[in-house]
Amino acid sequence: MNHIDIAKTYIKAAQTGDQATLGAIISPDVIWHQPGNNQFSGTHRGIANVGPMLGKMMEVSKGTFAITRADYYMANGNWVAIAIEFAGDRDGIKLKQPGVDLIRIEGGKIVEVRLFSSDQAQEDVFWGE
Repeated sequence: MNHIDIAKTYIKAAQTGDQATLGAIISPDVIWHQPGNNQFSGTHRGIANVGPMLGKMMEVSKGTFAITRADYYMANGNWVAIAIEFAGDRDGIKLKQPGVDLIRIEGGKIVEVRLFSSDQAQEDVFWGE
């Protein structure tokens, strides 16, 4: 698979909750940069830390948080930028906005993820402290 194919597989697996595929394409040593100033923000190292964080995000959003659209995949060397839209509903607080997922791929595995939100303040309110 080329880098775009890996990125598309990642998005589809994230959208469908396909944990087996995510486990196969995300490096155990992944570095995950979660933006903002909320309970999930910061740099998380290793799938042993990233996996539980993502699980907690689903718990907090009662399973509503999702990538609702992925339109463009752009590769530059080992990096792929993906234009996305994400949404969720948490106790009546609605979240819906465009963003960018930037992933670095080495040896067929996602080794780094950087996320960008178009309205970080809205996302911070959604996730809480």
